[in-house]
Amino acid sequence: MARRSADLIPPAAGTAPDRLFAAPQGKISDFNFGAETAAVFDDMLGRSVPLYDEIQRLLGELAADFAQEGTAIYDLGCSTGTTFLAIEKFLPPAADVRFVGIDSSAEMLAIADRKLADSGWNRRYELRCADLNRAVEIRDASVVLLVLTLQFIRPLYRHRLIRAIRQGMVDKGCLLLVEKVLGEDSTCNRLFIKHYYEMKRRNGYSELEIAQKREALENVLIPYRLEEDKELLRSEGFEQVDVFFKWYNFCGIVAVK
Repeated sequence: MARRSADLIPPAAGTAPDRLFAAPQGKISDFNFGAETAAVFDDMLGRSVPLYDEIQRLLGELAADFAQEGTAIYDLGCSTGTTFLAIEKFLPPAADVRFVGIDSSAEMLAIADRKLADSGWNRRYELRCADLNRAVEIRDASVVLLVLTLQFIRPLYRHRLIRAIRQGMVDKGCLLLVEKVLGEDSTCNRLFIKHYYEMKRRNGYSELEIAQKREALENVLIPYRLEEDKELLRSEGFEQVDVFFKWYNFCGIVAVK
């Protein structure tokens, strides 16, 4: 039977269209993952992350490739549980794996818990509320996911997190990392950002929404260059590091222990 965290708050009424930054705000507060964000998060990701559904499909395929019997699949910064549902589509029904989702937002975890229940989920799972900027315990993991999560971890703690992931991973396990990244030079970086904002406009965001969200994220989301992310992984012992997805200033990396 699936195991649910006992201390989760009741699920939100449902996910709503993302209008968080639609009205003018006198003072822009730092972006956070509380109740208001959780309620619209699925819509936000679908409209803000290029090829989001395809990224989820790629993650599902690769996670199933590396999942080993008797091990765990961890999603660090699991938010509303979308990636667990994507992985489930590719796993054999009898696969003996357990799922562990960790997120700092109890509101996100409540929605994840409800989504898994509504999907008819019948695998073992656990949802933990924890700050990934602090020490995190990982055990017997064959797959660990950091999907648009590492960019929100303070740079001071990123090495420690990647080290903990590798130490808690079985041999031939993999880390699947999806990140927003900086361009390797100022020209490409500027063009990538320009085309990213064009994508957001196509998906219905106004100039005001784009500008206000950009300001809210300024001190919270700190991206690295792609080569910096790859070097971070290699420096903590991942010898096989490759790119499985790239769209302007977004990338997906697979790192194998």
